[in-house]
Amino acid sequence: MADIIPYSIENTDEIAARLKRGEVGIFPCDTIYGLCGIADERIAERLYEIKRRPLSKSFITLMDKSSLRDNGLIVPDDIFSRWPAPFTAILQHENGTTVAVRCPSDPYLLRILPVSGPIYSTSVNFSGEKSLLTFDDILPVFMNSVDFIVNDPSVKGGMASTIIDATSNPYRIIREGAYK
Repeated sequence: MADIIPYSIENTDEIAARLKRGEVGIFPCDTIYGLCGIADERIAERLYEIKRRPLSKSFITLMDKSSLRDNGLIVPDDIFSRWPAPFTAILQHENGTTVAVRCPSDPYLLRILPVSGPIYSTSVNFSGEKSLLTFDDILPVFMNSVDFIVNDPSVKGGMASTIIDATSNPYRIIREGAYK
């Protein structure tokens, strides 16, 4: 059963430590609640299983802006200058793959990411179903699937991040969302 953790800037070190230990949790992620774990192949497998997501669909990687270019990502200057913001950019990696990345502006995440490192994030739902947007909706469905859930009573719904394909010229909007 998931530990319920109250939303507080004071508990960000605990959240980062739990993620670094390989735990999977649900917490507010800039735009809506996210199902999250450290960016690691073993954790990705667990996220796919929890979400019942096809392996062909990847996750968004949340990153601290200062570490973007240190991770082999090719980040166009006009994308880099817009972060932090609630939009996700599909970027080219120097190894030839593509990665969906978001540099969040949420103060909670901005305290977690420098300690935890990159985090995989996805909407809180089973693949193909409607996203669960509030703690009260999330708890009964996922309480036995994750290690912890952060309860932020101020999150009453929201809109997912905008997704932009920055590997094409001109850029292509994949999903309209919170960033305008």
